[in-house]
Amino acid sequence: MPLPHRYFLLNKPAGIVSQFVSSHAVGLLGDLGHDFPEGTHAIGRLDKDSEGLLLLTTDSSVTRRLFQGEQPHTRSYLVLVKGVVTDATLQTLASGIDIVADGGLPYRTQPCEVARVPDPQVYGSWIPPHPAHIPHDWLLLTLTEGKFHQVRKMVFAAGHRCKRLIRVSIEELTIADLLPGEIRELSGIDFYRHLHFYPF
Repeated sequence: MPLPHRYFLLNKPAGIVSQFVSSHAVGLLGDLGHDFPEGTHAIGRLDKDSEGLLLLTTDSSVTRRLFQGEQPHTRSYLVLVKGVVTDATLQTLASGIDIVADGGLPYRTQPCEVARVPDPQVYGSWIPPHPAHIPHDWLLLTLTEGKFHQVRKMVFAAGHRCKRLIRVSIEELTIADLLPGEIRELSGIDFYRHLHFYPF
């Protein structure tokens, strides 16, 4: 009888790629020291420099159902950008902005939710405040699509450099009080319920 699938939330620290094996000399998920069961893999990867919520599971159907299915799922990112963002720029980001997608093709992003975040520590007490004398803004972007490096490309197209990117939620799953490198295991019922879809 096959073992039941297992589901994990990880607060991925920067400097770690979203995989267990790589031909490159990079930090791997296995380096975090957790005893993941055989067959565990990441869903919806974060690049090496990005941080925050990473889902892991032994259920190979989740990626297809979550990111390739017909029902869109929201993903929220806390973004530290260089310079002060104007209201007009917030509106441009929210309405859709032209970026260069995979293969060098032009792409206009879909409308999304964008807001300033006065205190990023509401998303994690481990997030240190940025020096006040250096012009910056924290933004929260909530998307239903995920092109390669999309959030970084969006803020860059809007005239700002992304200094830090933290995924704080996917639907109702959040990093909550998880410190960088910490994990939380969920039951399959809770995992699917918080993602607003079911495996059957």
